[in-house]
Amino acid sequence: MLSVTDVTRGDTLGDAGEAGVLAEVFAALADQPTAGVLVGPGDDTALVRAPRGSVLATTDTMVRGRDWLDEWSCAEDVGVKVVTQNLADLAAMGGVGTGLLVTLVAPPDLPLAWARGLTEGIAWAAARAGVPVVGGDLSSAPAGTVTVTVAALGELGEGVARPVLRSGARPGEVLAVSGPLGRSGAGWQLLRAGAEASGQGRQGPLQALLDHHRRPLTDLTQGPVAARAGATSMIDVSDGLVRDADRVARASGVVLELDEGSVHSIADALVPVLGQDEAIRQVLSGGEEHELLATFADPAAVPDGWVLLGYAVGTDAPGVRLGGRRLDPSVGGWDHFGG
Repeated sequence: MLSVTDVTRGDTLGDAGEAGVLAEVFAALADQPTAGVLVGPGDDTALVRAPRGSVLATTDTMVRGRDWLDEWSCAEDVGVKVVTQNLADLAAMGGVGTGLLVTLVAPPDLPLAWARGLTEGIAWAAARAGVPVVGGDLSSAPAGTVTVTVAALGELGEGVARPVLRSGARPGEVLAVSGPLGRSGAGWQLLRAGAEASGQGRQGPLQALLDHHRRPLTDLTQGPVAARAGATSMIDVSDGLVRDADRVARASGVVLELDEGSVHSIADALVPVLGQDEAIRQVLSGGEEHELLATFADPAAVPDGWVLLGYAVGTDAPGVRLGGRRLDPSVGGWDHFGG
């Protein structure tokens, strides 16, 4: 795993200048994978193979004070999270990454060690997924402003003939999720309540929740696995189960009926730390989970390890229901402008 960079000493970005910052960045990327990269960082643009003739593309931005707090997250955490959220978007289409472009916008007084730590986190997460960093950009910003943007390029996974869209769910299909839900939101709530953010190497349920919020790690191979298994719709759970399931429901013109027993079963793992009510709330609305939510026409085709959550039914008013009660997607979950 990553070591945490000490950013309290040493040069700033302004001290090092652009050339010095890039030297640190390139050093942190020295051991990254290069398969498929014809021209890597250092030229005006990168050249990456697209053997299947089509390219998936997505991007995400993280803003200090909005998407992370320095009191809770170190630079490496930010790097891991921004890579994970981008590659999860590719996985939700049945895709895999082929290259990452990274942009750092920061004030001159930002410690150079923070930029190095960020890049080490990005490089670690990228190497874990087998995806190279192929370029990016640097820009200065007013005091206090730090943003990190990753654009991910990809292609459909091996054996995936077409992308899996949000709009493919049909009545009678089952709904399933690739892994646990509520962990990141639970970690966020614990940090807000004053839980200690440090403690590298500590074990236990509480520490696992804090860790998952700061640097979520999911099995990104499950996107192509689900696509090959016949997933009819799919989405990355980044803004909360209800909010993201509602996007699928509206795009597909169905109601997604959540099974109460399944929701409670997932929440059980969080109950010892959060209590039952908060555990259920985090399963339904906790964001930044980056597990995959998908529908399947054949229940027997749901991949091993996935959890059945409910089913799709026909309706004139698409949405999400739990126990027959319609859930409001605007309550809970994450909205970049509404909170």
